[in-house]
Amino acid sequence: MNQAIESPQRLITELQTRGLRLTRPDQRHVARRGGAGPSDHQAVTVDGTTVMVPIYTESAWESPFEVESLKDGEQIVQQTDAQLIPLKNVSFTSEPQFYSGQTADGVPYSHIATLHSRDVLATTILQTCIRYESRRKACKFCSIGQSLRAGRTIAEKTPAQLAEVARAAVELDGVSQMIMTTGTPATPDRGAKVMADSARAIKAVVNIPIQGQCEPPKDPSWYQVMKDAGIDSLGIHIEVLDQKLREEILPGKAEDTLEDYIEAFKQAVVVFGRGQVSTYILAGLGDRREFILEVSQRLIEIGVYPFVVPFVPIRGTPLEDHPSPSPEFMESILKPLGKALFDAGMTSDTGKAGCSKCGACSTLSEYEKAAAREAGLVEDASSRRIETSPVRLSGACN
Repeated sequence: MNQAIESPQRLITELQTRGLRLTRPDQRHVARRGGAGPSDHQAVTVDGTTVMVPIYTESAWESPFEVESLKDGEQIVQQTDAQLIPLKNVSFTSEPQFYSGQTADGVPYSHIATLHSRDVLATTILQTCIRYESRRKACKFCSIGQSLRAGRTIAEKTPAQLAEVARAAVELDGVSQMIMTTGTPATPDRGAKVMADSARAIKAVVNIPIQGQCEPPKDPSWYQVMKDAGIDSLGIHIEVLDQKLREEILPGKAEDTLEDYIEAFKQAVVVFGRGQVSTYILAGLGDRREFILEVSQRLIEIGVYPFVVPFVPIRGTPLEDHPSPSPEFMESILKPLGKALFDAGMTSDTGKAGCSKCGACSTLSEYEKAAAREAGLVEDASSRRIETSPVRLSGACN
């Protein structure tokens, strides 16, 4: 029998690495199957904390965690093989109202953008990618084409469509931020142009914080273009750190090394400000704990938020049978990283928008709060907020 789990953040970490078994149809609501983002996940709110938990993965089917409804209507997460701190007040995100609408040109709103977490709107502008279209270049964990093939989205969202859906999501469902990612096009801007065009249209009709996500553009002046267009925060996702692993797992993106990304991060921080640039790091694909923490500390010093998340395999990808990292491995990274971010005054709360601010795909923000409590600041992990000082870059766009 496993030992009892000692902290709520550890238990949520367990859920995110091992998944959650939902035994009844009424427990299955807004889930992400295929596509970009946290695929095969569902937003679950536990004691006021909303997290994305694997639901439709192989590991979830074998998870020791399941939801049980009590006689008084309350739902709790229980573990079948160990005693634990019970997670109470479990609820599932219901389908948002804006899903019932369609654009002026007849496309369902749900095909344009989806609800991630409780109040975060997310979209993949280009549902195709030069990496994904080549077996030799494709990232082995990526499923960006799955939702397109299944007819749940369209290949390219126009700025007008995104603006219409964003306004509806804010007005009908109280969405508080928007995340825009994209497949990488075969252009030197690597998606920066569609980010800028889309943000400009959205900000013209609704005032919502936006994070844009794309690969580092060849011309760094695109950072200022995106900023001026209305992108508040920027995500440049490196995902895997060790170069040999990069060449094995994401051979196309590995053409840019860790040092190439470091240079891009520095350029982006000059424009967007400290704490407004973040990167995804997938733990569990082979990068050593010590190396993840070493690089993360380096990123913090630059002003980049290292959003470390557990790798969760997606069905239909080359890594669908790759195991997720153990909860112990994740905690050994997230606990010291959460303290480092708190000490630096660059927590998830300091970002204007983005995956790190949403925080639903990792328990990193919960470890930031734990560090705040240890420092005697109760839940105020954002009490050491930092000032941002964007500076304009010169140069013309390609």
